[in-house]
Amino acid sequence: MSRTADHVDAFNLAVTTGDWHTFADRFATDATMRFVGVPVGPFEGRTAVAAAYRENPPAETMTLLEDGDERARFRWSGGGTGSMELRWAPDGAVQALTVSFD
Repeated sequence: MSRTADHVDAFNLAVTTGDWHTFADRFATDATMRFVGVPVGPFEGRTAVAAAYRENPPAETMTLLEDGDERARFRWSGGGTGSMELRWAPDGAVQALTVSFD
């Protein structure tokens, strides 16, 4: 399984369980999370990423359409699509995540 697929599986588990703390632990301490075309963020640091998920949790799971180690396309369970770009820290944590919606 690719790192991106593993990340999406962990995201989907957080959506279904509400355990965003465990999901946020996948991010590096100094990680960044940005959204393109959505008026939220950017979020700087794992604490800010965790707070963003806790305060505004996504309600839809996602399915990978194209799986790349640093760029992937996805579909929300509600039908919308988008892409994400990931940068990985040397220890495998998410260093940077940028999400774009179509």
